[in-house]
Amino acid sequence: MTINMGVVDLGQVDLLVQEGFYSNRSDLVRTAVRNQLVLHADAVKQTVSRRTLMVGLLDCSRADLERAAASGERLRIQVVGLARIADDVTPELARAAIESVSVLGAFHASAAVRRALADRMI
Repeated sequence: MTINMGVVDLGQVDLLVQEGFYSNRSDLVRTAVRNQLVLHADAVKQTVSRRTLMVGLLDCSRADLERAAASGERLRIQVVGLARIADDVTPELARAAIESVSVLGAFHASAAVRRALADRMI
């Protein structure tokens, strides 16, 4: 994540770090983000519920995707957090088992699987 700030705001951040309120700039930013997430927790909770999103970590193993493909089920991956597709999943299996991928956070998959799913990323 990159943050662009005005020089006055950045100077104030540095002053708070210098005065010992925070250990470094990143500490202040993390604290500020957490405070905003707490402030908006109800809105996040309502949106997650309305959009049927999973919050946290979703691990998709080769076996998970093989079961989905064998049953004719196509997964719609919708995650707030981290979605991981195992390294042994082939691009063909990913395309057969996954209908769409929407991740707010981080998506870990092999480069080949990412390319195979590129047109299904929302």
